[in-house]
Formats: sequence, structure tokens, C-alpha cells
Amino acid sequence: MDLAEENALRQQIFDALAPVVADRGTVTRDELSAFHVAGVVRRLIDQSRGIWNPQTMAATLSVVSSPDGPYADSEVEGGLFRYDYRTGSTGGDNTKLRRAFELQLPIILLRKIGSSVYVPIFPVYVVGDDTTARQFTLAVDEQLRFLAEPGHDSLLERRYAERIARFRLHQAEFRGRVLRAYETRCTVCSLRHGRLLDAAHIIGDRESGGEPVVPNGLSLCKIHHAAFDANLLGVSPDYAVSIDAALLAETDGPMLRHGLQEMHGQLLWLPSRRADRPDRDRLAQRWVDFGQAG
Repeated sequence: MDLAEENALRQQIFDALAPVVADRGTVTRDELSAFHVAGVVRRLIDQSRGIWNPQTMAATLSVVSSPDGPYADSEVEGGLFRYDYRTGSTGGDNTKLRRAFELQLPIILLRKIGSSVYVPIFPVYVVGDDTTARQFTLAVDEQLRFLAEPGHDSLLERRYAERIARFRLHQAEFRGRVLRAYETRCTVCSLRHGRLLDAAHIIGDRESGGEPVVPNGLSLCKIHHAAFDANLLGVSPDYAVSIDAALLAETDGPMLRHGLQEMHGQLLWLPSRRADRPDRDRLAQRWVDFGQAG
């Protein structure tokens, strides 16, 4: 296929993958191995390697990054990501990833978060190729391609890039882990429509203790997430929901009554794994903020 056709196919793949990620945040290896795209079953991950180079494509389609893998993939300043060459020569599987750089074709970064479970980040662009360090540089958002040359951008550009990367990479992984732990349901109302679910931080990610880990997260539908962030909804260290007193006293429509007021005093629906449950110390800290706001 020519370059225009390959670009169009990649966009088709992204369009098919997007609603799955929006719904659950994660995709399994089995799903990626036989993914339905416009009525055609396509492989989106290599069977055993970290770089997937379909024969019919000019360049790499996806790369896997695993925290427990043998490669030293890492984030770098400016919202960029270093991806190690596959071991061996600078050629081999690296050749098609280099072609993605040369042709500026978008790829998928598959961040492994569990056994055969991945958070897909896309479109991702290869924006650098360091043959000495044997690393590619990836931009995790299309907008980052148009900043100054990586490593030479301004302070303002770096801050902008890091905000984008935080959302595209950290928040995506955090959401994937949290929704998986909570079996794609709101911990307050048990709503199971994934596209209406967020991963809420108990302690904000810029505060001490605000790491993007599951015990610092709650799976919340969008209305309960907004209420939690506004301290109109609180969660005690004993996992009990409390609604702001003034809000309880209001009279409005069914959304207020059924969506918020009736949640007062209810216990959270918790993950089955104890290690995934909300950290009580973090909840206690946040509970103080809720009490002070009320």
C-alpha cells in the first residue's frame, strides 16, 4: 500500500481502538492479537516481541513498554519518552521503527500494567533516533511534534509538553489500573458505563502522597467525580459516603435526589483485591478537607 493508504489504515485502527479504551482504559493481549477494524481482523501486537512490524506496512505499528521488561524505557524532560532499540544490531526490528520516524507515521505505545494487559497510547510519533545511545525518542501526543527540537525547547514549551504527557501517559495508565481494579464501575453508584467513568485521585497528583497508584484512586462516574473534587461528596476512612449538608437540604430535580442525596451514608463498592482498595490514611487526609469545606 502507498503512504496515503497506510496513514488511512492507521487512522482506522485508532478509530476502532479509541472506544474500547474510552470504555475500559485497557486492552488485553488476546484482543490486540485479533482486533476488528472495519470488518477485518488485524493484529496490533507482536506475538512475542516488543515491536510489531506488519509485513504489509512500511513502518512499525506498535511498541510495548513494560516496567518489568529488560529495556530501560523512560520518560524524559519535555513530555517525551525514550524507547530502547531492540537488542542486536541497529537494524532488524529497529529498521521499521526508524521508518516510522522518517515517514512520520503514527504508532501505538502499549504500556503494560499487568499480565497481558495494556494501556494503549496513540497516536504516538517517533521524533528522534539516537544510534549512539541506541534509543528512539517518542512524542506521546501529536501536538508535541510541533514544538521546538526535542531537548532544545523553551521552559514554557517544556511545561506545556509535560502537562500533555501527564494527561496522555500518567492519567491514561492511572485510569486503566483503577477501572480494572473496580471492574469498570463507579464505587459510589455502581454505574458500569465505562465512558462515563473517571479515575479520581484521593490526594491530588501534585501533593505529597498523590502518586498515580490504585490505592490513591477511586473509580467514579463523572457526576460523583465532580462532586468529590468540589468537596460536595466525601468518603470517610471507613468507606462511607457523605454528602455536603447544604446540598442535602436543597430541593431540585431527580438528579440531585437520586444521584447525590440518596448516596448519603452508603458504603463504597470496593475492589476484590485488598491491595487495590482505597488507602485509609489518604481518605482520612481528604476527609479533613471535606469537613473544612462544609
